This record gives sequence, C-alpha cells and structure tokens, in this order.
Amino acid sequence: MTGQHVVGYDGNWARPEDDPRSMESPVGELATIREYLSNYRLTLGMKCDDLTPDQLATRSVPPSTLSLLGLIRHMALVEHNWFYRVLQGHLDADRLYRSEEDVDLEFNGAVADPAVVEEARAAWREEIAFAEQFTRDHDLDFVGRDSEGEPVSLRELLVHMIEEYARHNGHADLLRERIDGRVGE
Repeated sequence: MTGQHVVGYDGNWARPEDDPRSMESPVGELATIREYLSNYRLTLGMKCDDLTPDQLATRSVPPSTLSLLGLIRHMALVEHNWFYRVLQGHLDADRLYRSEEDVDLEFNGAVADPAVVEEARAAWREEIAFAEQFTRDHDLDFVGRDSEGEPVSLRELLVHMIEEYARHNGHADLLRERIDGRVGE
C-alpha cells in the first residue's frame, strides 16, 4: 500500500477486509469442521497467491523437493484419494500425481511451467469442489473403506484433512517467507 498507512498492518498478512476466510462462530459439529477445513484450504491458497511459476516451484532446502506448487499438487492428491477413491469407493482409479516410477511425483513434477501451475491449481480446486459436495451429501457417520478394507468415516476423514492442511500450511508459511519475506495468514 503506497502512501497509506493502516495501523497494525505491515503488508505481511491479509487485511481483514481482504481475507476470504470465515471468522464466524459455527454452531454444531459439522459446521465447525467444515469451517475449519475451508479456512485451512483458503490459507494454503493465500500462501500461493501472487507468485510466479518460478517462485511457486522454489524448493525449500536441498535435497528436499518441497515447494508451494508441490504442496498444491500434494493436497489435490490427498483430496482425490480420500474423497473420491476411498469414500466414493473408486479404489481402482489412478491416483493423481503418482506413477510406478515416481511415488513422489506431486513434488518431483512441480516445475516452474505456467501450464503445470494452472493444471495443479485447477486439479486442486476440482478436488475440493468434489469433497465439499460429498460432505454436503453425506452425514458424518458415512463410512468408506480404505485400500486395506478398513472402515473410514467421513467424520474421521474430515478431522484428518484439518490436520493435513494445518501441517502443510506450516510448511507453506516457511516456504513463502523464504520466497519473498511474507509471513502470516
């Protein structure tokens, strides 16, 4: 913000009027879970906003392949695996960003190519939309089966997804700070 000063704003976090996350007080178990998960998804997206393909593909510390783009691809894979493959019962479907030759393709294939970036963002958004619709259409006690045949309830999976995003948002915090110094969110 050039020429303006907002008390308490240092440019390292979203101003309240620009923050897409919900700050309401949800009532009930499902509403609470959905709001937390939605906010964590939005946080990861915010960490990746306004960056070039080169910046998104910037690796953390050698030899790690961790990058913001890799995290977007990873979370698309995770959303697809749990909601489509496990809960929807399509365990025979191919996993996103995996191959027999490279089980870490989500990170190894996260290269600074605008087409790779757009495809990853589109896949992530598509998988989130599928997961959100699935959650609206099923109650928390709905049970799917994982690849070992073990039961997985929608409730358990949603809590797991909150944990997964929270952990990776911590990684995203450090990656974004390394790229351009931005912290917060």
